[in-house]
Amino acid sequence: MEISSQAMIPDDKLSKYLLVYKEKNDKSKFLEQAGFTLANPEELKSAIYELIQSVEPIEDITNEYGTFYRFEGELIGVNQRNLLVITVWLRRKIDNKLQFVTLKPKKERKGYD
Repeated sequence: MEISSQAMIPDDKLSKYLLVYKEKNDKSKFLEQAGFTLANPEELKSAIYELIQSVEPIEDITNEYGTFYRFEGELIGVNQRNLLVITVWLRRKIDNKLQFVTLKPKKERKGYD
């Protein structure tokens, strides 16, 4: 899948959503562990782009808006702490562009011994 030239991350998704504390479903404290804050949203954007270049997308559902994909892997932090994340993207039906939807922590699965 061609990613780099078509992948879009709206600035507001970072500076008005992911990096802002929310009472419910907060992601800012999680991202802060890796040094991502409102003071450096471009660093988070770069780390997300780096992640999607390094892993294969997993196709998810398709609806009237397009096809959703997940990119799962390590988000490389600015403070040398990495986070396991799932990023969700939409390949828009209207123009075939890939748009960032959200990011969430990836829960590590515990093995059975």
